[in-house]
Amino acid sequence: MTPLLDIRGYRLAFDGFEGRAHVLDGIDLRVEAGETVGIVGETGCGKSVLARSIARLVEMPPGRVLGGSIRFGGEDVFAMDGRALARLRGHGVAMIFQDPMTYLNPVFSVGSQMVDVIRAHDRAEGKPRRTRAAAREAAAALLGAVRLPEPERLLDRYPHELSGGMRQRVLIAMALAGNPRLLVADEPTTALDVTIQAQVLRLIGELVAERGLTLLLISHDLGVIGALCRRIVVMYAGTVVEDAEAATLFARPRHPYTRGLLAAVPDLARPDRRARPIPGHIPNLLDPPSGCRFHPRCPLAVTRCAAEKPGLREVDGRRVACHRAEDAAA
Repeated sequence: MTPLLDIRGYRLAFDGFEGRAHVLDGIDLRVEAGETVGIVGETGCGKSVLARSIARLVEMPPGRVLGGSIRFGGEDVFAMDGRALARLRGHGVAMIFQDPMTYLNPVFSVGSQMVDVIRAHDRAEGKPRRTRAAAREAAAALLGAVRLPEPERLLDRYPHELSGGMRQRVLIAMALAGNPRLLVADEPTTALDVTIQAQVLRLIGELVAERGLTLLLISHDLGVIGALCRRIVVMYAGTVVEDAEAATLFARPRHPYTRGLLAAVPDLARPDRRARPIPGHIPNLLDPPSGCRFHPRCPLAVTRCAAEKPGLREVDGRRVACHRAEDAAA
């Protein structure tokens, strides 16, 4: 059976004044329809760049694909022409970004922006474009679907007149406008306070269940990922190091980096247990380490780790990229 999203050996770099940064190095990721998958890792590990690559939102140049492929619904994303790409963005893949104020135009009302999005989706799908009145009615229904009160009144308001949580719900409503198959949420709660974070996460979970969506949630917060996702993919410095069911990963992490991430999270049930940061620094991607990119920081590293890049392999019910995965059991 063909997976909804199939990424194989994907390598991406950015050319800059200081040289070429190898941001993604051989990413392998498959997502089946109906799955809820979380991608977690430190800031700078390539999570957001990978998410944007799925919908071909990475600007080329300075971006440069060095190898591999991304297929959505069996189709090669990089072979899509303008019409197919327009259908992919919105009807195939919808993005929820982390800072709603950046992605909402401050000089247009919420209704005006949503109407334009809805009518653009009609055109991309080859349907007759709805009138602005009909599109406005659909926009109000979407605002109601994301639990915003008085949606008709909100359509006439501007982004700066809404709270951060309300703006994020507007972005979620816009993402749903094309009836997407895959919802990609890129740090959707980073700019919100803790109470609103919980509300937005609960809303995303409810919408995924109600609409039968596939979810790809990106975060550096293991708690956020664990709350919504049944499967977790751990990234480090542009590589996938572990891919496991959430319960399995939390109970028995196999990659030393995954163990380090979990050890760095404070345990509220055990206040006497201090969080332990991962020693060392994220590598410079202009000149990344040879072999396993984590080996300069890894407590289990041996000579082979610096000489040979480990591929993802099956170990103890998950895929892990580590030469010493059998020795890394918690």
